[in-house]
Amino acid sequence: MEVANETLTTPAIQEKAVELTGSAALLEALIIEGVDTIFGYPGGAIMPIYDALYDYKEKLNHILVRHEQGGIHAGQGYARTSGKVGVVFATSGPGATNLVTGLADAQIDSTPLVCITGQVFAHLLGTDAFQETDVINITTPVTKWNYQVTDATEIPEVIAKAFYIAKSGRPGPVLIDITKNAQIQKFDYKGYVQCDHIRSYRPKPIVRQQYIQEAAALINQAKKPFVLFGQGVILGSAEQEFKAFVEKSGIPSAWTILGAGAIPTDHPLNVGMLGMHGNYGPNVLTNDCDVLIAIGMRFDDRVTGRLDKYAKQAQVIHLDIDPAEIDKNVKTTVPVWGDCKETLPLLTALVEKKEHTEWLKLFNEYTQKEVDAVIHEELNPTSGEMTMGEVIKQLNELTNGNAVIVSDVGQHQMVACRYAKLNKTRSNVTSGGLGTMGFALPAAIGAKFGAQERDVIAIIGDGGFQMTLQELGTIMQTGINVKIIILNNRFLGMVRQWQELFNERRYSFVDIQSPDFVMVAKGYGIEGKCINEREELVDALKTMMNHNGSYLLEVMVTKENNVFPMVPQGCSVSEIRLK
Repeated sequence: MEVANETLTTPAIQEKAVELTGSAALLEALIIEGVDTIFGYPGGAIMPIYDALYDYKEKLNHILVRHEQGGIHAGQGYARTSGKVGVVFATSGPGATNLVTGLADAQIDSTPLVCITGQVFAHLLGTDAFQETDVINITTPVTKWNYQVTDATEIPEVIAKAFYIAKSGRPGPVLIDITKNAQIQKFDYKGYVQCDHIRSYRPKPIVRQQYIQEAAALINQAKKPFVLFGQGVILGSAEQEFKAFVEKSGIPSAWTILGAGAIPTDHPLNVGMLGMHGNYGPNVLTNDCDVLIAIGMRFDDRVTGRLDKYAKQAQVIHLDIDPAEIDKNVKTTVPVWGDCKETLPLLTALVEKKEHTEWLKLFNEYTQKEVDAVIHEELNPTSGEMTMGEVIKQLNELTNGNAVIVSDVGQHQMVACRYAKLNKTRSNVTSGGLGTMGFALPAAIGAKFGAQERDVIAIIGDGGFQMTLQELGTIMQTGINVKIIILNNRFLGMVRQWQELFNERRYSFVDIQSPDFVMVAKGYGIEGKCINEREELVDALKTMMNHNGSYLLEVMVTKENNVFPMVPQGCSVSEIRLK
């Protein structure tokens, strides 16, 4: 019985078994897991699953992407805005290997995905059959868990484990490879039971009250405490708990790029962005604080700069759900293991209500230095070509900080992360740890499916856009409403900036030519416009936002503008340059 006119499964075992194929059992599992959208691309080895999907079209919305990498980035965007697990289908061989970049991206950025790949018949495994690759060994380093199914009877239990592993603890991508014989094999299906426990797998470490007390004692005696918060706050749905902690303790707080939006960017205790192109005050004063409280962040190199010169004067409190992150890069004084949604309220109950007025004033003074040296000129130029910053500033005026901003990778990403106003959580979608060019367009498509009631705006460079522009076809076919801004500086801008600053302007293969992006978009039925003059900007942005459907706006910006402040590679965060 392959046709599913109504869902056969319940969260518990059925009294009477029915005969299903492995493919139908997979789709039944997805429905019970609450999946509503799948991003995928069919092929020979996954064809039985797509054949079964034909009978589930009323229950499962499948989005046909134009490339498997586009599919997995769309799944990431969906997961990031919805808070649910993204689901991706791909066939064997090149279909599966095209997922690898997205898997690596999702792994390092802790994005929950379940990827289903088709595989050749089990009896052909290891024979170099057509479109066979060893996807399990290829993807082991870039998945939280992977597994190959060769017998249909395994499918319900394996899929249940896949969803549990992907979304529990520190989230991440899971890949399930299903051989073609398992997809077509019929078996007695007895229902689907969601997984809530796996022996030897502990997604949440035990919260130790002793460490909570020690952390609170350090915070209460601190004169210059400083909070660094990352995406762990958002992944743990702990935004309200975090806000309560910050407001009671009165501690200045700065964010990693994936933590942006956990509290509004204009909150009085939000002092800006950390990292290589972060704000001046948070970077310099990291090496001046006496207690550093890291919450749901991993001290990556773009935040710390030189580790041997990073916050050596401070006692460090690290709240993280992943014990492997504690002491990995920065030595911790007090480790607080656990889900920050659980640990933060315990900590908040013990901290004293304070206002660190003079300490916060110092951050504001550094902010003013940055405004005078960098920000005012970037956001309010009066002559010359347009800057990326002024585009983001004018966009803020129209969105009021309520849109989802999906940025690609490069100078425009740093500018968008620095200047975009974010009033809501799950509003900043970007490739953080892997830095994947081409991420934004497909991720914006997925982000819109994950948050259909919100405006979704993709901010992309002329280089990154050309890596995945075929996904305009996905927009055309689905009719999804995504706004696309290409900030075109006719360069691979971030590489060019480094070549200017550190390689004596030896511009080696960074001058990139592009097609007429507006004409390309129109070829896919998407309206668009290209502007060169500052006087056109506001009206062009209004036209884009008011347009009924997707729209592409290309803005020609100055060619050799650099993103500052900047911590040069190999330098301390306190050596950040304003110019």
